[in-house]
Amino acid sequence: MQQRSPTAASASASASSVAAAAGVGGVEPAVTLDQVPRWSDADQRLSPSSSPTAAGSDETPASSFLSFADPLIGDGAAAGAGGRGASRFPVDHEINSKICLWRGHPWNLEVDAVVNSTNENLDEAHSSPGLHAAAGPGLAEECTTLGGCRTGMAKMTNAYDLPARKVIHTVGPKYAVKYHTAAENALSHCYRSCLELLIENGLESIAMGCIYTEAKNYPREPAAHVAIRTVRRFLEKQKGKITAVVFCTTTSSDTEIYKRLLPLYFPRDKKEEEIASLKLPADVGDENGETIIDERKIRIKPLPAGSAINKSAAPAPVDIPLSDSGLTRSRNSFKLDSYLDPAFMSLIKDPDLRRKEQLEKSVQANKGFNWAKLVGFGDLGGPPLSAAEDYSLHSRHLAKANSLSLSEIAEMKIIYRGGVDSEGRPVMVVVGAHFLLRCLDLERFILYVVKEFEPLIQKPYSIVYFHSAASLQVRPDLGFMKRLQQILGRKHQRNLHAIYVLHPTLGLRTAILALQLFVDGEVWKKVIYVDRLVQLFRYVPREQLTIPDFVFQHDLEVNGGKGIIIDPRTKHVYQRPSG
Repeated sequence: MQQRSPTAASASASASSVAAAAGVGGVEPAVTLDQVPRWSDADQRLSPSSSPTAAGSDETPASSFLSFADPLIGDGAAAGAGGRGASRFPVDHEINSKICLWRGHPWNLEVDAVVNSTNENLDEAHSSPGLHAAAGPGLAEECTTLGGCRTGMAKMTNAYDLPARKVIHTVGPKYAVKYHTAAENALSHCYRSCLELLIENGLESIAMGCIYTEAKNYPREPAAHVAIRTVRRFLEKQKGKITAVVFCTTTSSDTEIYKRLLPLYFPRDKKEEEIASLKLPADVGDENGETIIDERKIRIKPLPAGSAINKSAAPAPVDIPLSDSGLTRSRNSFKLDSYLDPAFMSLIKDPDLRRKEQLEKSVQANKGFNWAKLVGFGDLGGPPLSAAEDYSLHSRHLAKANSLSLSEIAEMKIIYRGGVDSEGRPVMVVVGAHFLLRCLDLERFILYVVKEFEPLIQKPYSIVYFHSAASLQVRPDLGFMKRLQQILGRKHQRNLHAIYVLHPTLGLRTAILALQLFVDGEVWKKVIYVDRLVQLFRYVPREQLTIPDFVFQHDLEVNGGKGIIIDPRTKHVYQRPSG
Protein backbone atom coordinates (compact mmCIF):
# COMPACT_ATOMS: atom_id res chain seq x y z
CA MET A 1 0.00 0.00 0.00
CA GLN A 2 1.28 3.45 -0.89
CA GLN A 3 2.23 5.64 2.10
CA ARG A 4 0.15 8.74 2.68
CA SER A 5 0.70 11.69 5.02
CA PRO A 6 -2.48 13.41 6.23
CA THR A 7 -2.40 17.15 6.59
CA ALA A 8 -3.30 19.07 9.69
CA ALA A 9 -6.36 20.59 8.10
CA SER A 10 -8.73 19.60 10.89
CA ALA A 11 -8.49 21.11 14.34
CA SER A 12 -10.16 18.08 15.89
CA ALA A 13 -7.91 15.81 17.95
CA SER A 14 -9.90 12.77 16.82
CA ALA A 15 -9.41 13.85 13.22
CA SER A 16 -5.63 13.76 13.47
CA SER A 17 -5.55 10.42 15.22
CA VAL A 18 -7.84 8.73 12.70
CA ALA A 19 -5.99 10.21 9.75
CA ALA A 20 -2.69 8.99 11.18
CA ALA A 21 -4.14 5.52 11.63
CA ALA A 22 -5.17 5.51 7.99
CA GLY A 23 -1.93 6.66 6.44
CA VAL A 24 1.08 5.19 8.26
CA GLY A 25 2.73 1.92 7.27
CA GLY A 26 1.83 -0.79 4.79
CA VAL A 27 -1.01 -2.24 6.91
CA GLU A 28 -3.67 -0.05 8.45
CA PRO A 29 -3.69 -0.40 12.23
CA ALA A 30 -6.91 -1.07 14.10
CA VAL A 31 -9.08 1.96 14.80
CA THR A 32 -11.05 2.24 18.02
CA LEU A 33 -14.54 3.67 18.28
CA ASP A 34 -13.16 6.66 20.16
CA GLN A 35 -11.34 7.65 16.98
CA VAL A 36 -14.47 7.45 14.83
CA PRO A 37 -16.59 10.64 14.80
CA ARG A 38 -20.23 10.33 15.84
CA TRP A 39 -23.09 11.66 13.73
CA SER A 40 -24.04 14.00 16.57
CA ASP A 41 -20.55 15.57 16.83
CA ALA A 42 -20.33 19.28 16.05
CA ASP A 43 -17.56 18.89 13.48
CA GLN A 44 -19.85 16.77 11.31
CA ARG A 45 -21.43 20.02 10.08
CA LEU A 46 -18.21 21.52 8.71
CA SER A 47 -17.69 22.09 5.01
CA PRO A 48 -15.79 19.56 2.90
CA SER A 49 -12.83 21.92 2.56
CA SER A 50 -11.88 21.33 6.17
CA SER A 51 -11.69 17.55 5.90
CA PRO A 52 -8.24 15.96 6.01
CA THR A 53 -6.88 14.95 2.63
CA ALA A 54 -3.99 12.83 1.52
CA ALA A 55 -0.91 14.59 0.25
CA GLY A 56 -1.00 14.89 -3.51
CA SER A 57 -4.50 13.41 -3.74
CA ASP A 58 -7.96 14.83 -4.30
CA GLU A 59 -9.66 12.00 -2.40
CA THR A 60 -10.41 11.74 1.27
CA PRO A 61 -8.17 9.17 3.02
CA ALA A 62 -9.68 5.71 2.87
CA SER A 63 -10.07 5.38 6.61
CA SER A 64 -11.51 8.75 7.55
CA PHE A 65 -14.42 10.94 6.63
CA LEU A 66 -14.70 13.54 9.31
CA SER A 67 -16.67 16.42 7.85
CA PHE A 68 -19.79 16.53 5.74
CA ALA A 69 -21.57 19.20 3.76
CA ASP A 70 -25.12 19.82 4.91
CA PRO A 71 -27.29 17.61 2.65
CA LEU A 72 -30.42 19.57 3.51
CA ILE A 73 -29.17 22.80 1.92
CA GLY A 74 -28.98 23.43 -1.80
CA ASP A 75 -29.57 21.30 -4.89
CA GLY A 76 -27.93 18.20 -3.46
CA ALA A 77 -30.73 17.57 -1.01
CA ALA A 78 -32.53 14.29 -1.29
CA ALA A 79 -35.82 15.03 -3.01
CA GLY A 80 -38.82 13.32 -1.53
CA ALA A 81 -42.54 13.22 -2.00
CA GLY A 82 -43.54 16.44 -0.26
CA GLY A 83 -44.67 17.30 3.22
CA ARG A 84 -46.32 14.66 5.37
CA GLY A 85 -47.36 16.66 8.46
CA ALA A 86 -45.77 15.57 11.73
CA SER A 87 -42.22 14.30 11.47
CA ARG A 88 -41.93 10.56 11.12
CA PHE A 89 -38.34 10.64 12.39
CA PRO A 90 -38.12 13.23 15.17
CA VAL A 91 -34.85 14.43 16.66
CA ASP A 92 -33.40 11.93 19.13
CA HIS A 93 -30.00 12.98 20.43
CA GLU A 94 -29.44 9.67 22.23
CA ILE A 95 -29.91 7.70 18.99
CA ASN A 96 -27.80 10.16 17.00
CA SER A 97 -24.91 9.67 19.41
CA LYS A 98 -24.82 5.97 18.47
CA ILE A 99 -24.50 6.55 14.69
CA CYS A 100 -21.19 6.85 12.82
CA LEU A 101 -20.27 7.19 9.14
CA TRP A 102 -16.87 5.71 8.33
CA ARG A 103 -14.96 5.73 5.05
CA GLY A 104 -13.15 2.40 5.06
CA HIS A 105 -13.57 -1.33 5.56
CA PRO A 106 -15.48 -2.37 8.70
CA TRP A 107 -12.94 -5.02 9.66
CA ASN A 108 -10.34 -2.34 10.44
CA LEU A 109 -12.46 -1.21 13.40
CA GLU A 110 -12.30 -2.44 16.98
CA VAL A 111 -15.98 -3.18 17.46
CA ASP A 112 -17.91 -6.10 18.88
CA ALA A 113 -19.06 -7.32 15.46
CA VAL A 114 -18.54 -6.59 11.77
CA VAL A 115 -20.98 -7.56 9.02
CA ASN A 116 -20.00 -9.68 6.03
CA SER A 117 -22.25 -9.53 2.95
CA THR A 118 -22.06 -12.98 1.36
CA ASN A 119 -24.09 -15.61 -0.49
CA GLU A 120 -26.17 -18.54 0.75
CA ASN A 121 -23.17 -20.88 0.79
CA LEU A 122 -21.04 -18.41 2.78
CA ASP A 123 -18.34 -18.76 0.12
CA GLU A 124 -15.12 -16.82 0.50
CA ALA A 125 -15.30 -15.81 -3.17
CA HIS A 126 -18.68 -14.14 -2.66
CA SER A 127 -17.89 -12.45 0.66
CA SER A 128 -16.99 -8.82 1.24
CA PRO A 129 -13.67 -8.26 -0.60
CA GLY A 130 -10.68 -8.50 1.69
CA LEU A 131 -12.50 -9.84 4.74
CA HIS A 132 -11.20 -13.42 4.62
CA ALA A 133 -7.68 -12.28 3.82
CA ALA A 134 -7.72 -10.05 6.89
CA ALA A 135 -9.33 -12.64 9.17
CA GLY A 136 -7.17 -15.61 8.20
CA PRO A 137 -8.07 -19.16 7.11
CA GLY A 138 -9.95 -19.98 10.30
CA LEU A 139 -12.93 -17.88 9.21
CA ALA A 140 -13.52 -19.85 6.00
CA GLU A 141 -13.17 -23.13 7.90
CA GLU A 142 -15.82 -22.13 10.44
CA CYS A 143 -18.15 -20.91 7.69
CA THR A 144 -18.22 -24.41 6.20
CA THR A 145 -19.71 -25.74 9.45
CA LEU A 146 -22.71 -23.35 9.48
CA GLY A 147 -24.78 -25.12 6.84
CA GLY A 148 -25.25 -22.01 4.73
CA CYS A 149 -27.51 -19.03 5.36
CA ARG A 150 -30.79 -18.03 3.74
CA THR A 151 -31.50 -14.66 2.14
CA GLY A 152 -32.43 -12.05 4.74
CA MET A 153 -31.04 -14.11 7.63
CA ALA A 154 -27.77 -13.82 9.56
CA LYS A 155 -25.26 -16.15 11.24
CA MET A 156 -22.31 -15.42 13.52
CA THR A 157 -18.72 -16.69 13.67
CA ASN A 158 -15.55 -15.77 15.49
CA ALA A 159 -13.49 -12.92 13.98
CA TYR A 160 -10.07 -14.65 14.23
CA ASP A 161 -7.35 -12.15 13.18
CA LEU A 162 -9.68 -9.15 12.94
CA PRO A 163 -9.77 -6.42 15.61
CA ALA A 164 -13.48 -7.20 16.07
CA ARG A 165 -14.77 -9.95 18.35
CA LYS A 166 -17.29 -11.54 15.97
CA VAL A 167 -18.31 -11.59 12.30
CA ILE A 168 -21.99 -11.58 11.38
CA HIS A 169 -22.67 -13.07 7.93
CA THR A 170 -25.84 -12.11 6.06
CA VAL A 171 -27.21 -12.73 2.55
CA GLY A 172 -28.67 -9.82 0.63
CA PRO A 173 -31.45 -10.31 -1.93
CA LYS A 174 -31.30 -10.16 -5.69
CA TYR A 175 -33.17 -7.18 -7.10
CA ALA A 176 -35.72 -7.00 -9.90
CA VAL A 177 -38.02 -4.04 -10.48
CA LYS A 178 -41.03 -6.35 -10.73
CA TYR A 179 -40.37 -7.65 -7.20
CA HIS A 180 -38.92 -4.52 -5.63
CA THR A 181 -41.16 -4.76 -2.54
CA ALA A 182 -39.95 -8.28 -1.76
CA ALA A 183 -36.33 -7.21 -2.28
CA GLU A 184 -36.74 -4.15 -0.02
CA ASN A 185 -38.22 -6.22 2.78
CA ALA A 186 -35.57 -8.94 2.43
CA LEU A 187 -32.84 -6.29 2.61
CA SER A 188 -34.48 -4.69 5.63
CA HIS A 189 -34.55 -8.11 7.28
CA CYS A 190 -30.80 -8.49 6.65
CA TYR A 191 -30.01 -5.40 8.71
CA ARG A 192 -32.55 -6.25 11.39
CA SER A 193 -31.26 -9.85 11.66
CA CYS A 194 -27.70 -8.58 12.15
CA LEU A 195 -28.79 -6.21 14.92
CA GLU A 196 -30.92 -8.86 16.62
CA LEU A 197 -28.03 -11.33 16.54
CA LEU A 198 -25.79 -8.66 18.04
CA ILE A 199 -28.11 -8.17 21.02
CA GLU A 200 -28.79 -11.89 21.48
CA ASN A 201 -25.06 -12.46 22.00
CA GLY A 202 -24.65 -9.64 24.50
CA LEU A 203 -22.71 -7.43 22.08
CA GLU A 204 -23.14 -3.66 21.80
CA SER A 205 -21.27 -2.19 18.81
CA ILE A 206 -21.42 -3.14 15.13
CA ALA A 207 -19.81 -1.98 11.87
CA MET A 208 -21.64 -2.76 8.66
CA GLY A 209 -20.80 -2.12 5.03
CA CYS A 210 -23.30 -1.97 2.19
CA ILE A 211 -25.10 -5.32 2.20
CA TYR A 212 -26.64 -4.61 -1.19
CA THR A 213 -24.27 -5.32 -4.08
CA GLU A 214 -24.03 -4.40 -7.74
CA ALA A 215 -23.67 -8.12 -8.51
CA LYS A 216 -27.28 -8.54 -7.37
CA ASN A 217 -28.46 -5.47 -9.32
CA TYR A 218 -29.63 -3.59 -6.24
CA PRO A 219 -29.84 0.20 -6.86
CA ARG A 220 -27.55 1.82 -4.32
CA GLU A 221 -29.60 4.82 -3.23
CA PRO A 222 -32.93 3.00 -2.67
CA ALA A 223 -30.99 0.34 -0.77
CA ALA A 224 -29.36 3.00 1.42
CA HIS A 225 -32.82 4.30 2.32
CA VAL A 226 -33.77 0.79 3.47
CA ALA A 227 -30.55 0.36 5.45
CA ILE A 228 -30.73 3.68 7.29
CA ARG A 229 -34.44 3.61 8.12
CA THR A 230 -34.23 -0.01 9.35
CA VAL A 231 -31.40 0.88 11.72
CA ARG A 232 -33.32 3.96 12.92
CA ARG A 233 -36.47 1.94 13.66
CA PHE A 234 -34.47 -0.75 15.44
CA LEU A 235 -32.65 1.76 17.63
CA GLU A 236 -35.93 3.40 18.59
CA LYS A 237 -36.86 0.13 20.31
CA GLN A 238 -33.43 -1.14 21.45
CA LYS A 239 -31.26 1.95 21.92
CA GLY A 240 -30.45 0.97 25.49
CA LYS A 241 -28.74 -2.21 24.30
CA ILE A 242 -26.55 -0.81 21.50
CA THR A 243 -23.72 1.70 21.90
CA ALA A 244 -22.63 2.21 18.28
CA VAL A 245 -23.73 1.43 14.72
CA VAL A 246 -21.05 2.34 12.15
CA PHE A 247 -22.11 2.67 8.51
CA CYS A 248 -18.98 1.86 6.46
CA THR A 249 -18.49 2.97 2.87
CA THR A 250 -15.60 2.17 0.55
CA THR A 251 -16.49 4.32 -2.47
CA SER A 252 -17.08 8.03 -2.85
CA SER A 253 -20.51 7.40 -4.40
CA ASP A 254 -21.73 5.42 -1.39
CA THR A 255 -20.29 8.03 0.96
CA GLU A 256 -22.14 10.82 -0.81
CA ILE A 257 -25.39 8.85 -0.70
CA TYR A 258 -25.12 8.34 3.06
CA LYS A 259 -24.19 11.99 3.58
CA ARG A 260 -27.39 13.02 1.83
CA LEU A 261 -29.71 10.49 3.45
CA LEU A 262 -28.59 10.31 7.09
CA PRO A 263 -30.15 13.68 8.05
CA LEU A 264 -33.51 12.50 6.73
CA TYR A 265 -33.71 9.68 9.28
CA PHE A 266 -31.37 11.03 11.98
CA PRO A 267 -32.07 14.80 12.12
CA ARG A 268 -29.84 16.59 14.63
CA ASP A 269 -32.02 19.62 15.38
CA LYS A 270 -35.54 20.92 14.79
CA LYS A 271 -34.56 22.69 11.60
CA GLU A 272 -33.23 19.48 10.07
CA GLU A 273 -36.32 17.65 11.27
CA GLU A 274 -38.66 20.15 9.60
CA ILE A 275 -36.76 20.13 6.31
CA ALA A 276 -36.41 16.35 6.36
CA SER A 277 -40.18 15.93 6.81
CA LEU A 278 -40.60 17.65 3.44
CA LYS A 279 -37.95 15.59 1.68
CA LEU A 280 -38.58 12.07 2.98
CA PRO A 281 -39.93 9.54 0.44
CA ALA A 282 -43.62 8.75 0.55
CA ASP A 283 -42.93 5.19 1.71
CA VAL A 284 -40.62 4.99 4.72
CA GLY A 285 -41.84 1.58 5.84
CA ASP A 286 -43.61 0.40 8.96
CA GLU A 287 -42.43 0.37 12.57
CA ASN A 288 -39.61 -2.03 11.55
CA GLY A 289 -38.61 -0.17 8.39
CA GLU A 290 -40.22 -2.72 6.05
CA THR A 291 -42.26 -1.60 3.05
CA ILE A 292 -45.94 -1.31 3.85
CA ILE A 293 -48.14 -3.68 1.85
CA ASP A 294 -51.72 -2.52 1.27
CA GLU A 295 -53.18 -5.97 1.92
CA ARG A 296 -51.75 -5.93 5.46
CA LYS A 297 -53.19 -2.58 6.41
CA ILE A 298 -56.10 -2.39 8.82
CA ARG A 299 -59.06 -1.01 6.93
CA ILE A 300 -62.09 0.53 8.67
CA LYS A 301 -65.33 0.73 6.73
CA PRO A 302 -67.52 3.87 6.98
CA LEU A 303 -70.52 3.77 9.30
CA PRO A 304 -73.88 2.87 7.72
CA ALA A 305 -75.90 5.73 6.27
CA GLY A 306 -78.05 7.52 8.81
CA SER A 307 -75.87 6.59 11.76
CA ALA A 308 -76.42 8.77 14.79
CA ILE A 309 -72.70 8.91 15.43
CA ASN A 310 -71.72 10.40 12.11
CA LYS A 311 -74.40 12.31 10.25
CA SER A 312 -72.04 14.35 8.10
CA ALA A 313 -71.61 13.22 4.53
CA ALA A 314 -68.38 11.52 3.71
CA PRO A 315 -66.07 13.57 1.52
CA ALA A 316 -66.08 12.66 -2.13
CA PRO A 317 -63.05 10.67 -3.28
CA VAL A 318 -60.41 12.71 -5.01
CA ASP A 319 -58.95 11.42 -8.25
CA ILE A 320 -55.17 11.69 -8.17
CA PRO A 321 -53.52 12.19 -11.57
CA LEU A 322 -51.09 9.45 -12.53
CA SER A 323 -48.23 11.94 -12.71
CA ASP A 324 -48.79 12.92 -9.07
CA SER A 325 -49.38 9.48 -7.63
CA GLY A 326 -45.75 8.41 -7.45
CA LEU A 327 -46.17 5.71 -10.09
CA THR A 328 -43.41 6.99 -12.34
CA ARG A 329 -41.56 5.00 -14.95
CA SER A 330 -38.38 5.27 -12.96
CA ARG A 331 -40.00 3.31 -10.15
CA ASN A 332 -42.03 0.84 -12.23
CA SER A 333 -40.76 -0.63 -15.47
CA PHE A 334 -43.95 -2.31 -16.62
CA LYS A 335 -45.99 -0.51 -19.24
CA LEU A 336 -49.58 0.72 -19.25
CA ASP A 337 -50.61 -2.52 -20.97
CA SER A 338 -49.94 -4.29 -17.67
CA TYR A 339 -52.70 -2.29 -16.03
CA LEU A 340 -55.15 -3.27 -18.75
CA ASP A 341 -54.52 -6.98 -18.40
CA PRO A 342 -57.62 -8.67 -16.88
CA ALA A 343 -55.56 -10.90 -14.60
CA PHE A 344 -53.68 -7.86 -13.30
CA MET A 345 -56.87 -5.89 -12.79
CA SER A 346 -58.42 -8.67 -10.74
CA LEU A 347 -55.28 -8.78 -8.60
CA ILE A 348 -55.73 -5.18 -7.49
CA LYS A 349 -59.35 -5.43 -6.37
CA ASP A 350 -60.15 -4.75 -2.72
CA PRO A 351 -58.03 -7.12 -0.56
CA ASP A 352 -60.83 -7.68 1.95
CA LEU A 353 -63.19 -8.72 -0.83
CA ARG A 354 -60.61 -11.13 -2.23
CA ARG A 355 -60.05 -12.70 1.17
CA LYS A 356 -63.80 -13.08 1.67
CA GLU A 357 -64.21 -14.77 -1.72
CA GLN A 358 -61.32 -17.15 -1.01
CA LEU A 359 -62.77 -18.05 2.38
CA GLU A 360 -66.17 -18.76 0.87
CA LYS A 361 -64.55 -20.99 -1.77
CA SER A 362 -62.63 -22.89 0.90
CA VAL A 363 -65.74 -23.45 3.02
CA GLN A 364 -67.69 -24.65 0.00
CA ALA A 365 -64.91 -27.01 -1.08
CA ASN A 366 -64.49 -28.51 2.40
CA LYS A 367 -68.18 -29.14 3.09
CA GLY A 368 -67.98 -32.72 1.88
CA PHE A 369 -66.25 -35.66 3.56
CA ASN A 370 -62.50 -35.70 2.80
CA TRP A 371 -62.38 -39.33 1.73
CA ALA A 372 -59.19 -38.75 -0.35
CA LYS A 373 -57.13 -38.04 2.76
CA LEU A 374 -58.69 -41.02 4.51
CA VAL A 375 -57.51 -43.51 1.84
CA GLY A 376 -54.02 -41.99 1.72
CA PHE A 377 -54.30 -39.83 -1.40
CA GLY A 378 -53.56 -36.64 0.56
CA ASP A 379 -55.55 -33.42 0.70
CA LEU A 380 -57.32 -33.07 -2.67
CA GLY A 381 -59.77 -30.46 -1.39
CA GLY A 382 -59.57 -26.72 -1.72
CA PRO A 383 -61.23 -24.33 -4.15
CA PRO A 384 -60.11 -24.02 -7.78
CA LEU A 385 -57.89 -21.02 -8.49
CA SER A 386 -58.97 -18.10 -10.63
CA ALA A 387 -56.69 -16.84 -13.40
CA ALA A 388 -55.47 -14.01 -11.16
CA GLU A 389 -54.84 -16.33 -8.20
CA ASP A 390 -53.00 -18.76 -10.47
CA TYR A 391 -50.77 -15.96 -11.79
CA SER A 392 -50.10 -14.61 -8.29
CA LEU A 393 -49.24 -18.05 -6.85
CA HIS A 394 -46.81 -18.84 -9.66
CA SER A 395 -45.19 -15.39 -9.56
CA ARG A 396 -44.58 -15.51 -5.80
CA HIS A 397 -42.88 -18.91 -5.98
CA LEU A 398 -40.81 -17.94 -9.03
CA ALA A 399 -39.60 -14.74 -7.33
CA LYS A 400 -38.59 -16.68 -4.24
CA ALA A 401 -36.89 -19.41 -6.29
CA ASN A 402 -34.84 -16.84 -8.21
CA SER A 403 -33.62 -15.31 -4.95
CA LEU A 404 -32.34 -18.60 -3.50
CA SER A 405 -29.45 -20.92 -4.20
CA LEU A 406 -30.96 -24.40 -4.65
CA SER A 407 -27.74 -26.19 -5.55
CA GLU A 408 -28.37 -29.08 -3.14
CA ILE A 409 -31.57 -29.94 -5.08
CA ALA A 410 -29.78 -29.66 -8.43
CA GLU A 411 -27.07 -32.06 -7.25
CA MET A 412 -29.67 -34.77 -6.61
CA LYS A 413 -30.43 -34.91 -10.37
CA ILE A 414 -34.12 -35.49 -9.83
CA ILE A 415 -34.99 -33.24 -12.76
CA TYR A 416 -32.74 -31.86 -15.48
CA ARG A 417 -32.98 -30.53 -19.01
CA GLY A 418 -32.77 -32.92 -21.92
CA GLY A 419 -32.59 -32.10 -25.62
CA VAL A 420 -35.65 -32.07 -27.89
CA ASP A 421 -38.19 -34.70 -28.86
CA SER A 422 -38.72 -36.02 -32.38
CA GLU A 423 -40.77 -32.94 -33.30
CA GLY A 424 -38.34 -30.39 -31.85
CA ARG A 425 -40.07 -29.69 -28.53
CA PRO A 426 -37.76 -29.20 -25.52
CA VAL A 427 -37.68 -32.06 -23.01
CA MET A 428 -37.49 -32.12 -19.21
CA VAL A 429 -36.20 -35.37 -17.68
CA VAL A 430 -37.44 -36.65 -14.30
CA VAL A 431 -35.70 -39.56 -12.53
CA GLY A 432 -38.01 -41.22 -10.01
CA ALA A 433 -35.31 -43.26 -8.28
CA HIS A 434 -33.47 -40.05 -7.34
CA PHE A 435 -36.50 -38.69 -5.50
CA LEU A 436 -35.40 -39.49 -1.96
CA LEU A 437 -38.35 -38.19 0.03
CA ARG A 438 -36.71 -38.75 3.41
CA CYS A 439 -33.73 -36.56 2.45
CA LEU A 440 -35.63 -33.87 0.57
CA ASP A 441 -37.01 -30.51 1.64
CA LEU A 442 -40.24 -30.54 -0.36
CA GLU A 443 -40.71 -26.77 -0.20
CA ARG A 444 -37.26 -26.13 -1.67
CA PHE A 445 -37.87 -28.89 -4.22
CA ILE A 446 -41.04 -27.12 -5.39
CA LEU A 447 -39.11 -23.88 -5.79
CA TYR A 448 -36.44 -25.69 -7.83
CA VAL A 449 -39.09 -27.27 -10.08
CA VAL A 450 -40.70 -23.86 -10.69
CA LYS A 451 -37.32 -22.31 -11.52
CA GLU A 452 -36.25 -25.11 -13.90
CA PHE A 453 -39.61 -25.43 -15.67
CA GLU A 454 -40.09 -21.69 -16.21
CA PRO A 455 -38.14 -21.45 -19.52
CA LEU A 456 -39.89 -24.55 -20.91
CA ILE A 457 -43.54 -23.85 -20.11
CA GLN A 458 -43.59 -20.73 -22.27
CA LYS A 459 -44.05 -22.96 -25.35
CA PRO A 460 -44.94 -26.62 -26.09
CA TYR A 461 -42.66 -29.11 -24.34
CA SER A 462 -42.50 -32.75 -23.21
CA ILE A 463 -41.55 -34.62 -20.06
CA VAL A 464 -39.68 -37.93 -19.89
CA TYR A 465 -40.13 -39.77 -16.58
CA PHE A 466 -37.84 -42.71 -15.73
CA HIS A 467 -39.75 -44.87 -13.24
CA SER A 468 -37.00 -47.48 -13.39
CA ALA A 469 -36.35 -48.83 -9.85
CA ALA A 470 -38.40 -45.95 -8.42
CA SER A 471 -40.99 -48.28 -6.88
CA LEU A 472 -38.51 -48.83 -4.03
CA GLN A 473 -38.74 -45.14 -3.03
CA VAL A 474 -41.47 -43.46 -0.98
CA ARG A 475 -43.49 -41.17 -3.26
CA PRO A 476 -45.35 -37.96 -2.34
CA ASP A 477 -49.13 -38.20 -2.14
CA LEU A 478 -51.60 -36.87 -4.70
CA GLY A 479 -52.21 -33.77 -2.60
CA PHE A 480 -48.59 -32.76 -3.12
CA MET A 481 -48.87 -33.39 -6.87
CA LYS A 482 -51.99 -31.23 -7.04
CA ARG A 483 -50.26 -28.37 -5.21
CA LEU A 484 -47.18 -28.59 -7.45
CA GLN A 485 -49.37 -28.51 -10.54
CA GLN A 486 -51.26 -25.46 -9.26
CA ILE A 487 -48.00 -23.63 -8.63
CA LEU A 488 -46.68 -24.42 -12.12
CA GLY A 489 -49.83 -22.77 -13.42
CA ARG A 490 -51.97 -22.68 -16.51
CA LYS A 491 -49.09 -22.29 -18.96
CA HIS A 492 -47.76 -25.66 -17.83
CA GLN A 493 -51.16 -27.26 -18.36
CA ARG A 494 -51.68 -25.64 -21.75
CA ASN A 495 -48.21 -26.16 -23.27
CA LEU A 496 -47.41 -29.65 -21.97
CA HIS A 497 -47.48 -31.96 -25.01
CA ALA A 498 -46.88 -35.37 -23.40
CA ILE A 499 -45.46 -37.19 -20.39
CA TYR A 500 -43.51 -40.30 -21.50
CA VAL A 501 -43.36 -42.76 -18.60
CA LEU A 502 -40.68 -45.47 -18.93
CA HIS A 503 -41.02 -48.77 -17.03
CA PRO A 504 -44.39 -48.07 -15.37
CA THR A 505 -45.55 -50.36 -12.59
CA LEU A 506 -49.10 -51.29 -11.65
CA GLY A 507 -48.91 -48.98 -8.63
CA LEU A 508 -47.82 -46.04 -10.78
CA ARG A 509 -50.60 -46.68 -13.32
CA THR A 510 -53.12 -46.68 -10.47
CA ALA A 511 -51.74 -43.41 -9.08
CA ILE A 512 -51.90 -41.73 -12.50
CA LEU A 513 -55.48 -42.93 -12.93
CA ALA A 514 -56.31 -41.27 -9.62
CA LEU A 515 -54.61 -38.07 -10.81
CA GLN A 516 -56.72 -38.16 -13.98
CA LEU A 517 -59.93 -38.61 -12.00
CA PHE A 518 -59.37 -36.36 -9.00
CA VAL A 519 -56.67 -33.80 -9.81
CA ASP A 520 -56.50 -32.81 -13.48
CA GLY A 521 -57.72 -34.99 -16.30
CA GLU A 522 -56.44 -32.59 -18.96
CA VAL A 523 -52.80 -32.93 -17.91
CA TRP A 524 -52.61 -36.52 -16.77
CA LYS A 525 -54.40 -37.90 -19.81
CA LYS A 526 -51.31 -36.81 -21.75
CA VAL A 527 -49.34 -39.69 -20.18
CA ILE A 528 -47.89 -42.19 -22.66
CA TYR A 529 -46.59 -45.44 -21.16
CA VAL A 530 -43.48 -47.03 -22.72
CA ASP A 531 -42.13 -50.36 -21.47
CA ARG A 532 -38.79 -50.34 -23.28
CA LEU A 533 -36.08 -47.86 -24.12
CA VAL A 534 -36.37 -48.62 -27.84
CA GLN A 535 -40.02 -47.55 -27.68
CA LEU A 536 -39.07 -44.31 -25.91
CA PHE A 537 -36.53 -43.49 -28.64
CA ARG A 538 -39.37 -43.33 -31.16
CA TYR A 539 -40.59 -40.22 -29.34
CA VAL A 540 -37.28 -38.79 -28.10
CA PRO A 541 -34.05 -39.67 -29.98
CA ARG A 542 -31.36 -41.41 -27.93
CA GLU A 543 -28.81 -38.63 -28.47
CA GLN A 544 -31.22 -36.10 -26.94
CA LEU A 545 -31.27 -37.81 -23.53
CA THR A 546 -28.81 -38.25 -20.68
CA ILE A 547 -29.84 -41.60 -19.19
CA PRO A 548 -28.52 -42.95 -15.85
CA ASP A 549 -26.74 -46.32 -16.09
CA PHE A 550 -29.22 -48.07 -13.79
CA VAL A 551 -32.01 -47.32 -16.29
CA PHE A 552 -30.20 -49.41 -18.93
CA GLN A 553 -29.65 -52.18 -16.38
CA HIS A 554 -33.30 -52.09 -15.32
CA ASP A 555 -34.41 -52.26 -18.94
CA LEU A 556 -32.31 -55.40 -19.47
CA GLU A 557 -33.62 -57.04 -16.30
CA VAL A 558 -37.27 -56.29 -17.00
CA ASN A 559 -37.31 -57.05 -20.71
CA GLY A 560 -34.59 -59.73 -20.74
CA GLY A 561 -32.76 -57.92 -23.51
CA LYS A 562 -35.43 -58.94 -26.01
CA GLY A 563 -35.26 -56.96 -29.20
CA ILE A 564 -32.36 -54.71 -28.16
CA ILE A 565 -28.60 -54.61 -27.94
CA ILE A 566 -26.88 -52.12 -25.57
CA ASP A 567 -23.30 -51.05 -26.26
CA PRO A 568 -21.68 -51.33 -22.76
CA ARG A 569 -19.16 -48.59 -23.58
CA THR A 570 -21.31 -45.89 -25.19
CA LYS A 571 -24.68 -47.05 -23.74
CA HIS A 572 -26.17 -46.74 -27.23
CA VAL A 573 -29.22 -48.95 -27.77
CA TYR A 574 -29.67 -50.80 -31.06
CA GLN A 575 -32.55 -52.84 -32.41
CA ARG A 576 -31.63 -56.55 -32.47
CA PRO A 577 -31.81 -57.84 -36.06
CA SER A 578 -34.66 -60.30 -36.60
CA GLY A 579 -33.95 -63.92 -37.50
